[in-house]
Amino acid sequence: MKKLLDLISEEMEKGFEKAGYAKELGRVTLSNRPDLCEYQCNGAMAGAKQYKKAPIAIAGDVAAVLADSAVFSEVDAVAPGFLNLKVKERFLRDYLQEMQEHEKFGLELPVKSKKVVLDYGGANIAKSLHVGHLRPAIIGESIKRILRYCGQEVIGDVHLGDWGLQMGLVITELKERQPDLVYFDESYTGEYPAEAPFTIGELEEIYPTASKRSKEDADYKAKAMEVTYKMQNGVRGYEALFGHIRRVSIEDLKKNYAGLNVEFDLWKGESDVNGLIPSMVDYMKREGYAHESEGALVVDVKEETDNKEIPPCMVLKSDGAALYNTTDLATIMDRMENIEPDEIIYVTDKRQELYFEQIFRCARKTKLVKPETELVWLGHGTMNGRDGKPFKTRDGGVKRLENLIGETNEEMYRKITENREMPEEEARETARLIGLAAIKYGDLSNQASKDYVFDMEKFSSFEGDTGPYILYTIVRIKSILNKYKEQGGSLDGLKVQDAGSESEKALMMQLGAFQATIEGACAEIAPHKICAYIYDLANAFNKFYHETRILAEENEEKKAGLIALLVLTKDILETCIDMLGFSAPERM
Repeated sequence: MKKLLDLISEEMEKGFEKAGYAKELGRVTLSNRPDLCEYQCNGAMAGAKQYKKAPIAIAGDVAAVLADSAVFSEVDAVAPGFLNLKVKERFLRDYLQEMQEHEKFGLELPVKSKKVVLDYGGANIAKSLHVGHLRPAIIGESIKRILRYCGQEVIGDVHLGDWGLQMGLVITELKERQPDLVYFDESYTGEYPAEAPFTIGELEEIYPTASKRSKEDADYKAKAMEVTYKMQNGVRGYEALFGHIRRVSIEDLKKNYAGLNVEFDLWKGESDVNGLIPSMVDYMKREGYAHESEGALVVDVKEETDNKEIPPCMVLKSDGAALYNTTDLATIMDRMENIEPDEIIYVTDKRQELYFEQIFRCARKTKLVKPETELVWLGHGTMNGRDGKPFKTRDGGVKRLENLIGETNEEMYRKITENREMPEEEARETARLIGLAAIKYGDLSNQASKDYVFDMEKFSSFEGDTGPYILYTIVRIKSILNKYKEQGGSLDGLKVQDAGSESEKALMMQLGAFQATIEGACAEIAPHKICAYIYDLANAFNKFYHETRILAEENEEKKAGLIALLVLTKDILETCIDMLGFSAPERM
């Protein structure tokens, strides 16, 4: 179904046309003076020069022909030529009733779905998730849900960092500690143990130890590089250990991502495309795309129109080793061959802008992607502490993600149990839901490209522009609906009725903006637009709630209309928070 603002604009366009002016002048926008009107049109101002006529005269002509409009209750021409508009309650009622009847509240879906690969997460195996992994996971998950809701086919890929020297370091340190493990006997031909010779806790301690040691001990680093070479070239024991590292890590990563309500369709990593690199390199050489520069293999990606320096994209280092560039290009090749996406979207730190500019240019120049394939990079800002610097623990370290989530849940549990009695299990689950809303809304309500301050005191507040405030609004509506059912009322078949007050009409107008909001958030890949919408919607509902007798309304037909409005508000709020990646408890 058509968007509310489009229908209102169509009516205004008819008015301009009927009055003898170009209908294109009839574009309507939300009023920037809601104290004066609900919508406004500035077309008369734009048409003054074209028609050599005073704007107020044009506005007066249009207002006159719209006096009996089925859409507008008021069309006022105001000096120097603005058109101030209010819509009829009946028009608004009919629109919301149509939203109630349509799937996805009337959101128009594409005739043909677009296949999208969404690359987000970017975790490294053998390492614990830390707060730096929070933003790509939260933003990427929300984008995936928004695009899917809007009818796109989306495949989410975590794209693990699971290759290169980091794996050699882990295996080298393991060999130092447990040299008698069968994996290090290169003459061994039997089956290797199914169980890993380490836990995730041990693995997460091994890597930083090995990394630190390699920076201080050249011989140790040389050993790690040799192990890396053997692993990448098929030495059985090292391959088996790599398999254990990957399995143990992914199992732990899935548990941690589940704590954020984040799920991936693919758990692929750099290692999955290692076998494709030789053929890709041969192709780039054969077709004349790649050439040697100071011993390295590069592809020139600079263009004549560039006004800044764009270095060549390095495909192989001078020693023949692959880089992140290499595996990212091979991953694009793999995705094009096996998934054939219309679009690939990457969610990473905004400091990687130049890197992705090089990768995208290289992929296009070497024809790894079709000309029509869209390559999109969304760079996000950093999560900072109150000091404005990247978020750290009190001792200056990088906080583990599970610790941040745990601390948030404890804070919400404290707040919940202070204010009311609740069974322990329910209190813990409610705290988890509210804590997740606090973290996710606190992040997503900011434009992705901007840095933001992680302020748990603010994010966990039940007042203001926060996740808990949105959940509190939903729970308030659920409570009213439950009481209505306890009184013998049914929620089936209820229809929204004409607005009986200004606050009720304002709420209805907010609900009517749903399709436009979701379309905009999808087109711009902008979850913050949904946050802004539900905050305005929650405010509109709470104003309406405080000014309206709902359950105490004596007219049963009118009460049923009010309840219908609550049901629609709850359903839209819950749909929106699901797109943001969290949900509401039954009570708070």
